[in-house]
Amino acid sequence: MSPICPSDLSALHQLLMACGDYASQQSQRSFQVFEKGVDDYVTTVDQLLDQKLLSGMQVLFPEDGIITEENRATAQQFRQWEGQRLASGGQRPLWFVDPIDGTDDFIQGRDHYSVMVGRVVAGVPEAGWIYAPVGRQLVWGGPGWGLFEQTGEGEPTVLVPQEVPFDLDQAWSMVIGDKDERRFGDAIAQRFPQIKFLSLGSFGLKVLAVITGQAGLYIYLNGRVKLWDTTGPLALARAAGLICCDLSGQPIRFTEPDVDPHTLMHRQPIVVGWPRYVEALRSPLGEIAAAIGLPR
Repeated sequence: MSPICPSDLSALHQLLMACGDYASQQSQRSFQVFEKGVDDYVTTVDQLLDQKLLSGMQVLFPEDGIITEENRATAQQFRQWEGQRLASGGQRPLWFVDPIDGTDDFIQGRDHYSVMVGRVVAGVPEAGWIYAPVGRQLVWGGPGWGLFEQTGEGEPTVLVPQEVPFDLDQAWSMVIGDKDERRFGDAIAQRFPQIKFLSLGSFGLKVLAVITGQAGLYIYLNGRVKLWDTTGPLALARAAGLICCDLSGQPIRFTEPDVDPHTLMHRQPIVVGWPRYVEALRSPLGEIAAAIGLPR
């Protein structure tokens, strides 16, 4: 069952697609790039879309909290929401918005970036949306709701997750980011000689690669991912039947102390995958990460 009414759902889809299509158009034109931190960039396109998404969603969901990546003032709502949740078990939804997930790919003119939105209720991701502008593919859904996709102006259809056959003696794929592959890839490949690494820019598109059967699991050990990166994709992963946990097997949490209340950064390493892959690989991957050391 959809957590929002049909008219709001339709309006949200139009907003996401309009923003993503604008990003796709601007990727072929000139824009400015600024460095927010070490290996962390933002463009004038991110900033414009952040404003458009925030204002549009405030009209659609005036009673909800909305936090966007590029508007740091909105992050204060997280601490307010946490206080309400702890005091009264409040159920007020909190939205997280990433105007361009995979900014590096966007800057470099590559395809693997997306517009993402996620909705959290009572500390749990309830629904997510990922729009990949290059293919004009919109995916949305959540636990107890289902998974759906739409390409361009076509009709929505049910997205059926594709579980990957489990056989570590044959070639198999793991999704991993470039930084994690540089740090951990050699040790992982030595432990699992049949592995093939798959890398995409956007966190959301990496999760979709697992949902759609391109890989058995995705690991994120870099220690820099934030709530606007994870909320939507992990809602979709849970709807698909994937396990979302850390290297010790604990579920990924969206509340303190597992999220830094100031940066909104996850303090847990993240594993997202089909159950048999996670059960077989989580402990060995944990041993590798412990031997090399997780980034701080």
